[in-house]
Amino acid sequence: MSQGRAEASHQTPESIISTIDKEEHCVDIANHPEEEEEGLQKAMRSITRLHSEKDNGSGQKPLDPNIVDWDGPDDPANPMNWSKFKGLGHVAFISIFTLVVLVSTIYVATGPTNGLSVETLQQSKANFSILRSTMYAPGVGELTKDFHVTDSTIGTLSVSLFLLGFAIGPLFVAPLSELYGRLPLYHTCNAIFIVFCIAAAVSTDIGMFLAFRFIAGCGGSAPLTIGGGTIADVIPQEKRGAAMALYAMGPLLGPVIGPVAGGFVAQSIGWRWTFWILSIAGGSIAIGALIFMRETYGSVLLRRKAARLRKQTGNLDLISIGDLGLSPRALFLHSIVRPLKLLLFSPIVLLLSLFAAVVFGQTFLLFTTFPTVFEEQYGFTTGTSGLSYLGMGIGMILGIITFRLLSDKILKKAALDGDGTMKPEYRLPLMVYLTPVMPIGFFWYGWSAHAQVHWIVPIIGTSFIGIGSLFVIMPIQIYLVDAFGEYAASALAANTMLRSLAGTFLPLAGPPMYKALGLGWGNSLLGFLSLGFAVVPIFFWKYGEQMRKRWVVKL
Repeated sequence: MSQGRAEASHQTPESIISTIDKEEHCVDIANHPEEEEEGLQKAMRSITRLHSEKDNGSGQKPLDPNIVDWDGPDDPANPMNWSKFKGLGHVAFISIFTLVVLVSTIYVATGPTNGLSVETLQQSKANFSILRSTMYAPGVGELTKDFHVTDSTIGTLSVSLFLLGFAIGPLFVAPLSELYGRLPLYHTCNAIFIVFCIAAAVSTDIGMFLAFRFIAGCGGSAPLTIGGGTIADVIPQEKRGAAMALYAMGPLLGPVIGPVAGGFVAQSIGWRWTFWILSIAGGSIAIGALIFMRETYGSVLLRRKAARLRKQTGNLDLISIGDLGLSPRALFLHSIVRPLKLLLFSPIVLLLSLFAAVVFGQTFLLFTTFPTVFEEQYGFTTGTSGLSYLGMGIGMILGIITFRLLSDKILKKAALDGDGTMKPEYRLPLMVYLTPVMPIGFFWYGWSAHAQVHWIVPIIGTSFIGIGSLFVIMPIQIYLVDAFGEYAASALAANTMLRSLAGTFLPLAGPPMYKALGLGWGNSLLGFLSLGFAVVPIFFWKYGEQMRKRWVVKL
């Protein structure tokens, strides 16, 4: 047995992937004797860890009768025991709302120039931003006329402040969700996003507009931040790859769908109506969530159960598992610092979040070249320019399908070949081998655009960037979910904060970089940077478990 484990410790991502299809019949861990034994061991560890114990003087430690737990492993009140349809239904709701939020990031960017002068347009293109990636701010001419400011000012600040909300919001959303539950945060933040999209639509000056965009970004950060926590609440670890693929459809495809929709719609309906449409879409989803979604966070549900039993029985000593006995104020302060503690004291969270942030920022920096390449160089119209994002969209869809089909199988296969434990590192083989696809895409896109070959060639190059970026973002997210379990929302909050900051500020480096280096060498620089980071998943594959055990953050 020890020899088998020693051999398993030397397995590589390549060996796991190459044998998945041949040994698919071994994937079902539930039928494996070692896994059955491991399951019993896990159950005992869970009981030991979660239940308070009292020594009765005989050396035995019976469970405290005042501890409130689930009514057995099959308790229907435990969200982990929900039906597959109900669990994935909650994931789908979160994904769709995330899609609306991310669509709003770029959708409101598209719009007509309304006869702006060449000088004004060139000034705008010198101030690239994420929203500028298709055609500057919502209904550029109308905004310029309504707010009496330059188009570049609105374009840059509008998206920067919106993404800044993505960075600030998670610091409060994640810990509050672990204190009061996921559902109140979803409903509250959904309402904030919708209300302030409406407020942006009726803004009468630039100050109001920008302030409302920032607040809408804070509200819109909720599904991005605690969506992974919800998956950890309702989906067993061995099935989370498929659930994460469903969830990822929203945040990954939103910035691609936005320009395609906006390119054809915003130019005809005006910038204010883009916000009205987003509000209507968000409101429809929020109503569905109010009707169908339920609380998923186990700790909160058990606290409610304990409170209900105290009232029914009169036994004031009843407490839920994991109850720290803190006052609401102390509990809030304890929770609110959790994302920052993880970011500062967990090398795993810090390094993986930095990697995700660089990839996220690079992708949005790339978007800043699309107006110049596809509108000026290839003659795309305002409407058709949004189609230039389809290359990345197709690449991401292919990546999501691949992740959906292989991630859980690789996890189970690696666990069977090892000691039966499903380790977070077993989510990394796809990342190890597909991360290098991203620099290939940057080289392909940059030099084909530089050579001005047929427009389909650079678009194909962006599809490789889409695949590569997906296999960085998704494995990192599910790694953090698997590694931090109950506190997955706080780990993802730290990740989302750094990603959003990179998406806010890194694109500002685009204008001077591309002006100095051109499309070829400018994108090659991004490619070399991506290539350098390709060692990160290899490092975590080899040493991730050691790092998790060495740097344990007290949460």
